[in-house]
Amino acid sequence: MEKNLEFPDLLRLIDERSTAFRAVVAAAPGLDAQVPTCPGWTLSDLVKHLGGGDRFWAAIVDAGSADAPPAEAVAARAALEVPQEREALLAWLDASTQLLLGALRAAGPESGCWTWWPASQSPQTAGGVARHRVQETAVHTYDAQLAWGAPTPLPVELALDGVEEFLFTVCATPSAWPHKPTAFDFHATEGLSWRLTVDGDGARITRIPAPTAATGEESDAAGASVHGTASELVLYLYDRIQAESLRVDGDAGLLDLLRAWEPEEK
Repeated sequence: MEKNLEFPDLLRLIDERSTAFRAVVAAAPGLDAQVPTCPGWTLSDLVKHLGGGDRFWAAIVDAGSADAPPAEAVAARAALEVPQEREALLAWLDASTQLLLGALRAAGPESGCWTWWPASQSPQTAGGVARHRVQETAVHTYDAQLAWGAPTPLPVELALDGVEEFLFTVCATPSAWPHKPTAFDFHATEGLSWRLTVDGDGARITRIPAPTAATGEESDAAGASVHGTASELVLYLYDRIQAESLRVDGDAGLLDLLRAWEPEEK
């Protein structure tokens, strides 16, 4: 996948992963099942979080360009009540997804809106929201599957886009890296690679050539390189699996510094 996913693909994947999430909830033995990757949450809590997030972002996209999320959307999310009976809860969740998809379709990918990532490499647009919600929905589907022991890898096209989306949205920043300048490489076995460079000018991400058996790592090797499937890389970035589950070359301790880093907003 050389190009980012197109807007219609993002909407399709939101719908597909939301459907997969609902299927897990429908088949689970009970809504009180604990979610290991979301400590303290039950499956019911996860449904409320995902559906509430869909409704929240639908309101944000509907509001257009803004310096803050709509006050009514913030209040509605804080006071959110959801059905307790499974069938009604699933219907509410489906309606939540459709609200989000409807708002995104009506706005179009270039429509501006508030986001929490103004200083990142991701745009503050409906397209940026769609790209992020794909990943949120996919990772929470994995969480739901794990709640009763049947997790599956993230779909490849989604996961390949997800590595870059996470790095662009969560890691990119103009805030200075407080340690010695270095770089982190992320290599997906499906053939895409990214470099996260951190220094006094902040953190920025670029795509880089994937290493091959003939060339090995680049001559300007990163401080730490992480290798895995795209699904594994996304799950690692979202703290669902640990670095020990992946192949790490270089100084693995740098990954701890990266995970602990909390850049100041600028």
